[in-house]
Amino acid sequence: MPNQKLLVSSHAPYWHNGSSISGKNYSIMLAALPAVGMGIYQYGMPALGVLAFSVSCAMIWELIMNLVMRRPVSIGDGNAAVIGLLFGMLLPATTPWWMVLVGTFIAIVVGKQIYGGMGCNPFNPSLVGIAIVMLSWKNYLNFNAALVNYDLGFYMVYPLAAVKHLGTSALSNYSISGLIFGQQTGGVGTTFGLGLIIGGLYLILRGHIRWEISLSFLVGVFMTAYLFNIADPDKYAGPMFHIFTGYTLFGAFFLLTEDSSSPVNFIPMLIYGAAAGFLTVLIRNIGAFVDGAVFAILMMNVANPLLDKIRPKAFGRGIEHA
Repeated sequence: MPNQKLLVSSHAPYWHNGSSISGKNYSIMLAALPAVGMGIYQYGMPALGVLAFSVSCAMIWELIMNLVMRRPVSIGDGNAAVIGLLFGMLLPATTPWWMVLVGTFIAIVVGKQIYGGMGCNPFNPSLVGIAIVMLSWKNYLNFNAALVNYDLGFYMVYPLAAVKHLGTSALSNYSISGLIFGQQTGGVGTTFGLGLIIGGLYLILRGHIRWEISLSFLVGVFMTAYLFNIADPDKYAGPMFHIFTGYTLFGAFFLLTEDSSSPVNFIPMLIYGAAAGFLTVLIRNIGAFVDGAVFAILMMNVANPLLDKIRPKAFGRGIEHA
């Protein structure tokens, strides 16, 4: 009887590219450092306190849920820390401690763990937390009121609020270069446009986020703002203003691209990003909220499973006897 070999095979993938969940999460935190650094520089120790407390609370809620649900401890993978950091970056530096505590609880427990943990959540957990906080305690997210005691050496009215209430006459107080370099009020980690772009490009080059989503989102914001602007130049700001204010750049690189709540196919990614950009400007210009990025992205998170059904035609499909 000839010698026989037993061939053992396993399911794909057969080769690991060396990436890891923890590596990606640590890269996201590294990419956020320029924007975080500017926020701490502008707002001082209160900003550092909000960020540190947010990250700590998120990790504690994650550990508690691991123990309650008898799952392996997962705080070492960095995902809870990323959720806490992104949530803290969306907040003003004067946010009270109890709001950070409640917001991180919602983000980790409601936005992530009740769906089964990382990779199972249909919504971006940080966005779930900030959305509930915005709806519950809107006044604390009013940047004009929250940051009134700061004197940063530039016009302190929140740009989106100024234009929404005063029209484009308020644009004389801002410059695109100033907005890019953080001369605007807002969340601790969302005002430094250049830092967010640098962090986003780093994540794209490392392969941690998909450029298709970020680019289509920015194009969607640009085109929608442009159409509003040419329809009524005295009331609606131009596209560059919308790109460099509010949560736009932060959403493009750090929120919209979250793995489990975003598409994986090419065409769905373009639709997903462009539609989120359209909704962001639509809510800003004619909606009740000053910045529509949070709810625009959450709405597209809902549409993500439907969009991802748009996929390339399978080889051989439609061919007789294929």
